[in-house]
Amino acid sequence: MAGPVTTPATEIVLPGPVEPDGLEVRVRELGPPGEGQVLLRMEASGVSFAEQQMRLARYYDQPPFPFVPGYDVVGTVEATGPGVDPALRGRRFAAVTKVGGWAGHLHLAAGDLVPVPEGVDAAAAETVLVNGATAWQMLHRSAAVRAGGTVVVLGANGGVGTLLVQLARRAGLTVIGTASARHHEAVRALGAIPVDYRDPDLYEQIRALAPEGVDAVFDHVGGPGLTRSWRLLRKGGTLVNYGVAAGKDDQGTSALGFVRLLGRLLVWNHLPNGRSALFYNFWAGRRRLDSFRARLAEDLTQVLGLVARGELEPQIAARIPLSRAAEALALAESRTVLGKVVIVADA
Repeated sequence: MAGPVTTPATEIVLPGPVEPDGLEVRVRELGPPGEGQVLLRMEASGVSFAEQQMRLARYYDQPPFPFVPGYDVVGTVEATGPGVDPALRGRRFAAVTKVGGWAGHLHLAAGDLVPVPEGVDAAAAETVLVNGATAWQMLHRSAAVRAGGTVVVLGANGGVGTLLVQLARRAGLTVIGTASARHHEAVRALGAIPVDYRDPDLYEQIRALAPEGVDAVFDHVGGPGLTRSWRLLRKGGTLVNYGVAAGKDDQGTSALGFVRLLGRLLVWNHLPNGRSALFYNFWAGRRRLDSFRARLAEDLTQVLGLVARGELEPQIAARIPLSRAAEALALAESRTVLGKVVIVADA
């Protein structure tokens, strides 16, 4: 009697705290999808700051080594497990996975799938998944700045930053975006006023552009500069911190640094100056799985719809095959690109 049908799955494994060229490629036999699952053929996955921190064992709440990284994925459903509508087969979906996306085939919970509109390229859709949901939620759910306001986007040339700029401009906001000088033309084309993040007078330049203060600062850098971001706010303004890129190479326990960061934001929130500070957590509310999925699907559907209608332009820095994931990670870590490095399926 024949056994269950298996699928050869190429996977990129992060074996421990290694350099990008220490990533390992393996092939394993993947069985049929289980109850409530689908088998997805990966067409695109991405390289985010999360993977860069995970390889250094510095990402909060990352799984133990070894594991397959990959925060989000776009692909086509090839098989469905028990309890899943067979009509999903042959259709393209997106999902945020946190880990596991760097694989030629993978199992996913059907409840995590979000349909990709017809005509949207897999790499374009991948570029706006976790980055697009992050940008949308920070702008519309966390800061909720009214039309006519002014915001600052640190890293306006990055994966989240390029989308934040476009969404903020679409919402009727003036955007001041920091980036290296070589990216200023591209940042300006997206609709932001560029400022060189390497300039020692960076914050003075921003104050000159917005002398009465700004309505929101979106800060993925953290570190000592977070205080200066806080001071840019006008009364009623909001600081949204969503990363600690400044401490990427710091030694020590990432959890301790995260606790200290939350403590600082909590103190600022209790100051009598009418400003607020918060840490954006993509996974907040995950314990209430149904509502988390519904909110994420709603926001991703909005973002993907904008892409389908040509109202949001994904910034793809490079498309690199899965088997060369080490190159993709090294390029993303080089801090030289505009947009997001995308891993695509091998030919």
